[in-house]
Formats: sequence, structure tokens, C-alpha cells
Amino acid sequence: MAKTPTGEESRLEPFRAELTGYCYRMLGSGFDAEDAVQETLLRAWRSFDRYDERRASLRTWLYSIATNVCLDMLRSAQRRALAMDLGPAAEAGSGIGRPAPESVWVQPVPDALVLPPDGDPEELAVLRETIRLAFVAALQHLPPRQRAVLILRDVLRWKAEEVATLLETTVASVTSALQRARATLRAVGTGPGEPFRPSDPAQRELLARYCAAFERHDVTTLVALLHEDAVLSMPPFVWWLRGRDQIRRVLLAPESSCEGARLVPVAANGSPAFWQTRPGPGGAHVPFGLVVLDVSGGLVVGTTTYLGADRLLPLFGASIGSPLAAANVSG
Repeated sequence: MAKTPTGEESRLEPFRAELTGYCYRMLGSGFDAEDAVQETLLRAWRSFDRYDERRASLRTWLYSIATNVCLDMLRSAQRRALAMDLGPAAEAGSGIGRPAPESVWVQPVPDALVLPPDGDPEELAVLRETIRLAFVAALQHLPPRQRAVLILRDVLRWKAEEVATLLETTVASVTSALQRARATLRAVGTGPGEPFRPSDPAQRELLARYCAAFERHDVTTLVALLHEDAVLSMPPFVWWLRGRDQIRRVLLAPESSCEGARLVPVAANGSPAFWQTRPGPGGAHVPFGLVVLDVSGGLVVGTTTYLGADRLLPLFGASIGSPLAAANVSG
């Protein structure tokens, strides 16, 4: 954003992370969320001289602008989804078909773009849960205004009166929209998995065993850490698998071997996540995919591997420093 001589930018910038989190839940894409927030802050900066703090707090005013930006962006957009929303599970060995356009997919987002760096642990746990891929995909089933109402009321804990003011509607309308949105989410479901607790010893042990087995290419141990109904997908391919036996068959197939690859931790979607790397020129490991896991009951219940790390690295690099430095471990 352009530098301002009067200090407006310094007042707007502290809201960037929470606005990005809001726009990400609305839009289902870290790239689109960044664009939406940039447009929000630009509009706010241009009209700052007309902002009246007696009518609304600065935060409410910014959320109003962000909501309008998101609603504009959603007018011509198709619903973003996960592979499981797009068709039935495939059979191992059936071929993965052709990739779908990026606009089809719920895209990942780095935690640092959408979560505060510190805060109340319970509040952070809720925010982390509501950027899980499955939750964001479920939100995409809602009409845009219902989506905004549910996020503002149930995720960000705004009062009905505040949401009604922001959306220029009535409290009764907000309440009705919230009820319909909650009913849709119950029907759609928010996917398997439990909240990721980075300090939880049991979860840490599971992930350590998973990474060690992956890097040894120990398929027997790796599969033993999967739930019997675990799912595996690889956007941008619509192909996906359900079931431990199906995943075992793919992992054992010579053409899909990940032997020699490594997993490097990264903070994404409030979930256990890793850059999947493989040896590049000169033997240094370079990322070629982003792996996001869902865990529950001491097992891995879902694996989503976003292929095409080159597209994702700039988004993550802008928020966490240098993932390339983290991933470029010597071979």
C-alpha cells in the first residue's frame, strides 16, 4: 500500500491479519484474501477523510468495506471445493486424470497471514479450527451474505446488532440467515479431524512418527498411522482416494513412490502441514508440494497435498520469512 503522509496507514495496518482471516473464510483462497484486503485498505485510505468515528469504530468500518469487497468478488465466482466435494472416490491404479483450474479449489493459507501472533490460547484454538480446509470448504456451500453472517456471528463473535448494522439489514434478518447457515453446515459437515494443538504430546508424537515413516519410505508404518477410512487428495487433480487399503496400494506403486522425499514443517490452515521436498539440482531439497493433514484419535484421517509449490511459495514467503531456506536442507 502507498505510503501516507498523515498516518492513516499506521492506523489501518494493525487490522491486516484479522481482515485477511475474514476474507479467507469468505473467499476460500489465500491469494484472493490478500487481494481483497489490499483493496479494502486502499479504499479505506482513499476515503479516510470521510470516516466518522461517531457512527462506527474503525474496526467495524473496515469490516464493512471488506465485506463489500468480498461480496463483489463472489458475484461471478464459482464455489471453491475440495476433491471430496467434486465426485466419488477413485480406485487406486485408475489414473489421476487431468488437473482442474485453480479457481475450482479451496486454496491453502499460511497461519501467519490470518492468525494473530499471540493472544488468548482458547481464542486462537477457535480461530485455528475455523481456517481448517474442511471448515473453509463447508463455508463455501453458503450464499455469500449467509457466509458473512455466520463468520461474523459464530467465528468472530459479533453481536447480532453489530452484524445488522454492518450489512445494513435488520436483526431479525441476521438471526434468520444465521439459522439457515448453521443448518446448512450441519447438513454438509465440516469434515473429519480434531483441533490441532501444537503443544499436545500425543499429536506431536503422531506427527513425528508419520514424518519419520514417510522419509524412510516405510509404507507399512505409514499406513498403520492412517484411519481405516482416511482420505487422500492431490489438488489440482479431482482424483481422490478413501480407505487405508486404497492408499496403501498407491504408496506401493513404483510410479507414485515418494522415496527420497522429505517433510519440512510449515504453519498452514491451523493444521499439521509440511512442505514435501525432493532433491533438486546439486542435491539440495526443494519443495514440490504442500501437505496438509487432518488428525483424530491418534491417527491421520486426511491428507491433502497441493502440488505446484512454486505457485504457493511466494504467498507463504511473504508471511513467514523464507520457507525456501527452511526447505533447502542438504541432501
